[in-house]
Amino acid sequence: MATSVGAANAAVFKDPKIQTQIQTFKAFKPWTALPVTTSRSRPRSSPSVIRAVSTPVKPDTTTTEPKRSKVEIFKEQSNFIRYPLNEELLTDAPNINEAATQLIKFHGSYQQANRDERGPKSYSFMLRTKNPCGKVPNQLYLAMDDLADEFGIGTLRLTTRQTFQLHGVLKKDLKTVMSTIIRSMGSTLGACGDLNRNVLAPAAPFARKDYLFAQETADNIAALLTPQSGFYYDMWVDGERLMSAEPPEVTRARNDNSHGTNFLDSPEPIYGTQFLPRKFKIAVTVPTDNSVDIFTNDIGVVVVSDANGEPLGFNLYVGGGMGRTHRLETTFPRLSEPLGFVRKEDILYAVKAIVVTQRENGRRDDRKYSRMKYLIDSWGIEKFRSVVEQYYGKKFEPIHELPEWEFKSYLGWHEQGDGGLFCGLHVDNGRIGGKMKKTLREVIEKYNLDVRLTPNQNIILCNIRSAWRRPITTALAQAGLLHPRYVDPLNLTAMACPALPLCPLAITEAERGIPDLLKRVRAVFEKVGLKYNESVVIRVTGCPNGCARPYMAELGLVGDGPNSYQIWLGGTPNQTSLAKTFMNKVKIQDLEKVFEPLFYYWKRKRQTKESFGDFTNRMGFEKLQELVDKWEGPVMSPSRFNLKLFADKETYEAVDALAKLQNMNAHQLAMEVIRNFVAAHQNGKGE
Repeated sequence: MATSVGAANAAVFKDPKIQTQIQTFKAFKPWTALPVTTSRSRPRSSPSVIRAVSTPVKPDTTTTEPKRSKVEIFKEQSNFIRYPLNEELLTDAPNINEAATQLIKFHGSYQQANRDERGPKSYSFMLRTKNPCGKVPNQLYLAMDDLADEFGIGTLRLTTRQTFQLHGVLKKDLKTVMSTIIRSMGSTLGACGDLNRNVLAPAAPFARKDYLFAQETADNIAALLTPQSGFYYDMWVDGERLMSAEPPEVTRARNDNSHGTNFLDSPEPIYGTQFLPRKFKIAVTVPTDNSVDIFTNDIGVVVVSDANGEPLGFNLYVGGGMGRTHRLETTFPRLSEPLGFVRKEDILYAVKAIVVTQRENGRRDDRKYSRMKYLIDSWGIEKFRSVVEQYYGKKFEPIHELPEWEFKSYLGWHEQGDGGLFCGLHVDNGRIGGKMKKTLREVIEKYNLDVRLTPNQNIILCNIRSAWRRPITTALAQAGLLHPRYVDPLNLTAMACPALPLCPLAITEAERGIPDLLKRVRAVFEKVGLKYNESVVIRVTGCPNGCARPYMAELGLVGDGPNSYQIWLGGTPNQTSLAKTFMNKVKIQDLEKVFEPLFYYWKRKRQTKESFGDFTNRMGFEKLQELVDKWEGPVMSPSRFNLKLFADKETYEAVDALAKLQNMNAHQLAMEVIRNFVAAHQNGKGE
C-alpha cells in the first residue's frame, strides 16, 4: 500500500501545476536554511517563496544556517500539514512515523501507547474536539457518546479547555471517527498543534448582553484563526468543506493586509507554511467571571461595557502560559499582563496583530522557549506593545479598571434569563463513563438538550423547561450526578490531567490518583479540626506541562518522579495569583507529613476569612518549611473521656451521610447529639 501511494505521489509531482506549487511553497524539498523574507515585500507577479516570517529581505552576511527545531522542518515539508501523514494513514502498521505524529496534532489527535502494558507497544489515538465557548450541539454530543462506545474506551473526557477527548481510537478507525465528528457539527481542527487552540469563554448560557457578546467574540476569534488551506477536510472527508458561513467581519479581518500581516497568495494567509512557533491559547470573558483562568492564556480578552451594560470594547492581557520543565529555571509558568484597551470593532485586528507578532518573533529553535510568554519576558511589555501596534496600525488605549475577579463554577440550577433553565453538573476529573454516561445520554436525547463544557471539566445542560426540572433532577441523582451541596467541597474545585497510562509525558499519576488523594486531604482536615464546608483549590498533573493549571492552585501537585510530586503553594481561589514551588520530590506516601502541619496552622493562625493560598503567601515559605520540618502531629486538647463513638462501619456511614447535610463529619454530629442529650438530662428535660 505504501509503495503504491509513493508511486502515486511521484506521478503527481510531475504535474506542471504541482511543480509550480512545490517551487512556491518548498513543501516537499529537503530543508535548507531560508533567508528571512516575505512575499509581502515583493510585487504580486514576481516569483516568491512563502515564508513563516515577514521581515523584509536583508543581505546574507553569514553562512551560518539559522537553527530550527525538527518540528519546524516537518511543517515546512508537509504541503500544509498533509505529507507524510496522508501516506502513513494508509499503511497497515498500527502507528505512524515521527513526522506524521507531529502533523496529526494539527488535525486534533495525538498518538499514544498504553504504558500499563508490557511487551510490544499497544498504539491508539486520542482525539480532541474544538468547541469555542464549550458549545456542544445536541447532535454532536450524541455522536461523541456513540463513538466512545464503538471506537474508544467507553468513556468521554471533558478537558480544561472546554472540549472532549476521545481515547483509544485505532488508526484504522481514524477516518470513520473524524468524518463522523465533522458531519455531526463538530471539528477537531486545531485542537492540538502549533496554532490557536480552543477559544475559552464562560460556559453559562445567560441571555445577557455581556455574556452573549463574549461568546460571540470567542466564536469570531476562533473562526479568524482557523486554518484555511483545507488540509483537514482533504484528509478526513475527501476535500468536502463542511463549514458554516463565517461572519463578514471575520473574513475582512483575515484578508486585511493594511499593515503587512499576511502572506500574499498563500493558502494560509495568517499562518504561512510554518504556522506558529508553538501552541497558542486565547480566552474571552466578562468582568468578575474568572471561570476561564483568564491570566493563564497567551491572550486574555475581557469585555468592557458602559453604565447601561452596552459593550464598548475589550481589555487585552498577554503572555500567560503554564508549561515548564523541572529544575530548569529558564522555563516557568507566567501570568498574562495588561496590553491595552481596544474598541469592539477592532478586536479581530488587534488579536491578529498579537498572533503575527508571535509568529514573526517567537523562537523556532528550541520548543521549550517557543511560547509567547518567553518573547514578552525577553522583550518586556513596552517593546512588545510597540511591535504589536505596528501590525495593528493603532495605539492601544489605556486599560480599563475592572472589579475583583471571582471563580464561577455555574454548578446546580440557574435561570438563563430567557425563560429557560440550565443545570451545571460536577464531573470528577471530567471523566464520563458507566451509569453516569448512560443517564446523561438518556436525558440529553429525551429532552433534545444542547450542552456546554466548562474550563473546570464540568458539563452544563442548557435550555431546560421548568416542567422538566424535577424528572431531570431525579434521573441525574440516581446516576450519581448530585446537586453540588451533596458533593465534597474539595472535589468541586479539584482538577487533574489524564496522565498515566496513555499520556507519553506523564511521570506519575494524576486522574487515577486524585480520588484517593482528595479523601486523604479530607481525613487531614478532620484530624486538624477543619470544617467539612471548608476547602482549598487542589490541582494535580502527571508532569510539569501543567495541563490542569496546577500553578494557579492553592495546593498544586506536579509529577516529579515515580510516585512523587513537586508541591506548589500560593494560588488563590479566584485564580489571580501564581503559585510557587514549595517542596520537590515528595513521595506520595509522605504527603500527610506536609499536609498536616500546613492545614493545622492554617486553621489556627489564619486571619478572618483568609484562604489557604493567601495564608501560605503571608506566612512565607521559609516559615512554612520550618513548621513542616518540626511537625510531630497536632496538639490534641486533653479529654476527660475516651469515647468510642461507633461500634460498626454501617452506623458510621449512616451518621456520616446525615452529618454532611449539616456541613459536619460523623464524629462532630455524634458529639453534638451526645452533648444535647446530656444537657437535656441535666436540665431535667430528659425524663
